[in-house]
Amino acid sequence: MPCKKLSIVCKLAKADMQLLRQLEFAFRTVAASLWDVSRFAQRSGYSDVELEQVARELLCGLGASRVATELRVEWNSRLKTAAGRADYGQKLIWLNPRLFEHPIEIDRTLRHELAHLLAQFRAGRRRILPHGVEWQQACGDLGIRGEKRCHSLPFPAKRLARRYLYRCPNCQRDFPRVHRIKRTVACLACCRAHNGGEFNARFRLRLVK
Repeated sequence: MPCKKLSIVCKLAKADMQLLRQLEFAFRTVAASLWDVSRFAQRSGYSDVELEQVARELLCGLGASRVATELRVEWNSRLKTAAGRADYGQKLIWLNPRLFEHPIEIDRTLRHELAHLLAQFRAGRRRILPHGVEWQQACGDLGIRGEKRCHSLPFPAKRLARRYLYRCPNCQRDFPRVHRIKRTVACLACCRAHNGGEFNARFRLRLVK
């Protein structure tokens, strides 16, 4: 009789151990899923403190401390084909979360966008071309001399029809746009060539169709 009771106890203990292992496995699976969700949340619309620190140190080293103190770097899942984007007014850099599929490109993209802010900071109120000589100089100072204006990463392309066509009344250059321009915009090339880079209504873009 004692042997039978001992056998039953052993079987129950084994069953309990098996149940605990199953629960532990389920817990680890759920925890891993939650961790992945948390990581994605941090990449989409959340600041990246480490990249901000790197960017600020680069700017301070190039005499742009004022921009560095206001700078923010965020992951933005709304970016589709663009690897990154910079907004000088907000002192903000957005990065595409898909860069995590190409980690070696994160630093280069950060410097590419940082060059836009640095170039505009140096130019002051003077208007400059997005990828003009000022930006190219800033890229060289940030260690990515010869940087191209567009990346070659395999991001899905989304093409939208450019339904609006604007034209400069002076040089007759065409500017196709997806959306209607809601603010007053002039031809930058003509403003630079004939008005020192400052806005001039004579070169205001006109809607053709």
